[in-house]
Amino acid sequence: MADWNKYFKRPSWIPRWLNIPLLIFAGFIVWLLFFGENNYMRINDYKKQINELKSEIKQNEDSARIYDAKVRELNTDHETLERIVREQYGMKRVNEDVYVTDIP
Repeated sequence: MADWNKYFKRPSWIPRWLNIPLLIFAGFIVWLLFFGENNYMRINDYKKQINELKSEIKQNEDSARIYDAKVRELNTDHETLERIVREQYGMKRVNEDVYVTDIP
C-alpha cells in the first residue's frame, strides 16, 4: 500500500475534498442539465412555446367573441342584415333597380 501512495500522490493544486464520487456526481448533474432528454434549454423552449400558444388562444377567443356579437346582431337586427346584404353581396328587392358606379 505504501508503494501505491508513492506513485499516485495527489497533486498539490487539487483540493483534499475533491474526490472521484463527487466528480462523478457533478458530471451526472451537468449531463442532466445540459445533455439529457429533458435538459434546461429544451424546457425553456417548451415554456416559450406554451406562452406563445396561450397568447394565440387569447387572441382567438377575443376574435370569437367579436364574431359572436356580430352574428347575434345580424340575427336580431334585420336592418343591419339588409344593409350588409345590399352592400357586400349586391342583392336587391324584387321590384328594385340598382345602379353600380365606379365613382369614389
